[in-house]
Amino acid sequence: EVQLVESGGGLVQPGGSLRLSCAASGFTFSNYAMIWVRQAPGKGLEWVAVINDSGGRTYYADFVKGRFTISRDNAKNTLYLQLNNLKTEDTAIYYCAKDPVFYSPGYYSHGYYAPSPDDMRGQGTQVTVSS
Repeated sequence: EVQLVESGGGLVQPGGSLRLSCAASGFTFSNYAMIWVRQAPGKGLEWVAVINDSGGRTYYADFVKGRFTISRDNAKNTLYLQLNNLKTEDTAIYYCAKDPVFYSPGYYSHGYYAPSPDDMRGQGTQVTVSS
């Protein structure tokens, strides 16, 4: 059974940092691109970042460039998202998702990416940025 378990969220002040983790099991992690998406209160899913299967290529949404870093450890079947210089507008539930295809950056930045329920099975981790 595919499992994606997100953790690491919490309450942080503006300008603070968090490191999110996504523990994967039930599939061959190193064969999949991995994605972070988020959902703010009252809003739809928003793509945040993607990393290819080997970890050598990454793309980011414009609103997180220079602040967030996606990475992965294939030996540990774990995906990470380092969040720095957090802003109040980063408040959301953060989810990880898998995808056998690593698309071109325009696919993600133009809003075409939409994870299926089978690819995004976790409960998410809440990030709240507030003073």
